[in-house]
Amino acid sequence: MASPVRNQNFPKSKESGISNGASEPSFAEIALGLPIDKLFDYRIPPELEKEIAVGKRVWVPFQNKRKVGYVVAIKSVSDVENVKTIEEIIDKEPLIDPEILTLSKKIAEYYFASWGQAIEASIPIALKKGKVKMGHRKTKIEGEPYPSEELKLPHTLTGEQEEALAAILKSLEGNKHTTFLLHGITASGKTEIYLRVIKRALELGRSSIVLVPEISLTPQTVERFKSRFGDNIAVLHSKLSEGMRFHEWERIKSGEVKIVVGARSAIFSPVKNLGTIILDEEHETSYKQEEAPRYHAREVAQMRSEIAECPLILGTATPSMESYYKAEKGEFKLLELTKRIDNMVLPKVTIVDMKKELHETRKIAVFSRLLKNKIEEAAQKNEQVILFLNRRGFSTFVNCKKCGFVAKCSKCDSVMVYHFATQKLTCHWCNSSMLPPKICPSCQGNYISYFGLGTEKVEEELRHMLPYTRIERMDTDSTAKKGSHARILGDFKRGIIKVLIGTQMIAKGLDFPNVTLVGVISADTGLNLPDFRASERTFCLLTQVAGRAGRGELGGEVVIQTYAPEHYAVASSMKHDYQGFYAKEIESRRELGLPPFYHMARITLQGRNNAYALDAAEKLSSAIRESFKDKHIFVLGPVPAIVSKLRGRYRWNIMIKGKDPFRLNECLKKILSNYKIVKGVGAIVDVDPLTM
Repeated sequence: MASPVRNQNFPKSKESGISNGASEPSFAEIALGLPIDKLFDYRIPPELEKEIAVGKRVWVPFQNKRKVGYVVAIKSVSDVENVKTIEEIIDKEPLIDPEILTLSKKIAEYYFASWGQAIEASIPIALKKGKVKMGHRKTKIEGEPYPSEELKLPHTLTGEQEEALAAILKSLEGNKHTTFLLHGITASGKTEIYLRVIKRALELGRSSIVLVPEISLTPQTVERFKSRFGDNIAVLHSKLSEGMRFHEWERIKSGEVKIVVGARSAIFSPVKNLGTIILDEEHETSYKQEEAPRYHAREVAQMRSEIAECPLILGTATPSMESYYKAEKGEFKLLELTKRIDNMVLPKVTIVDMKKELHETRKIAVFSRLLKNKIEEAAQKNEQVILFLNRRGFSTFVNCKKCGFVAKCSKCDSVMVYHFATQKLTCHWCNSSMLPPKICPSCQGNYISYFGLGTEKVEEELRHMLPYTRIERMDTDSTAKKGSHARILGDFKRGIIKVLIGTQMIAKGLDFPNVTLVGVISADTGLNLPDFRASERTFCLLTQVAGRAGRGELGGEVVIQTYAPEHYAVASSMKHDYQGFYAKEIESRRELGLPPFYHMARITLQGRNNAYALDAAEKLSSAIRESFKDKHIFVLGPVPAIVSKLRGRYRWNIMIKGKDPFRLNECLKKILSNYKIVKGVGAIVDVDPLTM
């Protein structure tokens, strides 16, 4: 990963030593939020010379339009002819501070984005539009009301917690950057360490940023932090209205609050005097941004903590391969919590071989006999159950038994999923929908059938099994309405909901003491995907979801249904054995030359004409191979993307991998700046992609 430039000096105005005399007009270098990797010179009119400063927004003319620009430097001369003039300064005070400017510049360099795009990733939408104020309705932040009294009191630390806390506080109090990998099994007390580090940072007059991967984790996380710190917290996530997000950003910028809790974009929060950054569930894939700039919040947090000279805490029960590998090499400091707090035992995990189940019962069932019995027992005892299936919808595909026709999206190379609630087939990539066919459009036969299994189907089966039990489903369909996350989790916490069915959003970070049973409907959902991280993701999900059980006095157990019980990702999760899984997975990555041993970049060529897109990909691939010859950089492809057609565009991938990310990025940038891609074909560069 690129190391950020430390203490970079940004010229601010005349005081920086640059002459702005009347006979020597001054110029500003402006970054625009466009996918153009260059800065633009604009003349500063005399009447604005005293107001101009680095970090302010300005209105500038650009290609017959008026654009918001960001001042990143001021200089006395420009080598550009016919320089246009800045029209207006928007801000009274600099909007972007030097720390964020340094960070955004480094992000732009590393992730193949323009500096303006990186700056705009750090501010609310309203500010990108040139606004200076924005009203908002006073709405309740998810996570209110305040929690029960016991959460307000610090727990007695275990010996392992005390050792971990001492190491982190030493870094915090010494204003020293260290990256800590806090590897703690589920319910080992990682959150208590976070709370104490933040408390110490506040005592030192410093701020804290806490990142969580899922919106669904926000209510319970905010609840815990508010129990200790009251209203000294701002919350940032995508479910906030534009006005509310702007309001929270202003509270942070003004220094009114010193603790920020949010999803990945919260890493850009304009906090004063940053003291610590915490990434909870650091292994989570949702920390990766899928739009430019395509950053990973974990890497950006690393950059920012180095700039701020503060500790970075990466907390998880299932570390990413990259983080654990760096801890092994000594780049990160490993802190381990091997025991649950209050001497709670890890839940018993039972693997059900669904191949054997099918052989014995002669039928394909949603629930194995064991899981069905366990669910009924828990319901009779008035205990709570979590059922996990990482696939939403009712049926995963609609198929004609006669000719083999499968309903696919016309815009994407993707099978459409049937949703019972809407009675429609929906594409989970572009969200287009259609009524399911009653007659096969291919052979005109009446043999249309529904196959596969989604969370809606599990819910229906369960309602037949437990007609008088309160059951809820939690996935992106059922939680689309604002406030639904908090409502469902609140009702589950109060015991109103007895069985919660969900996708990966319920697999981690949630703490409900009355949950005595966790059932994994299918452990194989993501195991056989064409993705080199499939085994890692499966192990993480199974281990995390298993950790939701047995967090109270009643204890708990986990039942995992699978057609691949012998796979090491499944077998290791049964034993809660991260080291065993890591040993097998890291050896596989080493043999195949995959991360963390190599850095990767993926170039996607896409266009509405498949032949043009493929031709452009082949020519670019050849140019890259020629340029990278004898540089220990490897080029793979072009090959069709996993989703080879998306929203009407055909997609071809070129993968580049090398051990030195700086050399790889430098060479790639040079090639792409000189290579003219076919008209109608676009190129997307993703550095350190999560998939091939």
